[in-house]
Amino acid sequence: MMALYTATAKVHGGRQGRVESSTGAVDVNLVMPKELGGGGGNGTNPEELFAAGYGACYQSALANVARKAKVNVTDTLVTSNVMIDKDPTDDGFKLSVRLDVSIPGLSHDEALEIAKKAHEFCPYSKATRGNIDVELNIV
Repeated sequence: MMALYTATAKVHGGRQGRVESSTGAVDVNLVMPKELGGGGGNGTNPEELFAAGYGACYQSALANVARKAKVNVTDTLVTSNVMIDKDPTDDGFKLSVRLDVSIPGLSHDEALEIAKKAHEFCPYSKATRGNIDVELNIV
């Protein structure tokens, strides 16, 4: 496999540390959410970062698929929800994702068709397929 682009981030201190990208564009504190027993506070967490990356990648895939289908998706909104769930197989945790997709001007069925095609095309969707549950929700 030949990489077209490599993103690099250094993490210090895990979920309660700091993450810095090699470009300097990302330089944030990591905090454990209160819902997971942490103190919360100023900073982000891996799930927010994953939600941002997945949502951005998926929306670009959606635009690509729609353009090929000659469908206008100018006002499309994707809200990426990344959840930590309890994993009963090992009493640990696992991720799940719900992509809330709004495509004004299309019927529910038309929007779902475009959303499914984007899910097949998106690199993040390909990476998660068969690994985590991903729900497409047309809103």
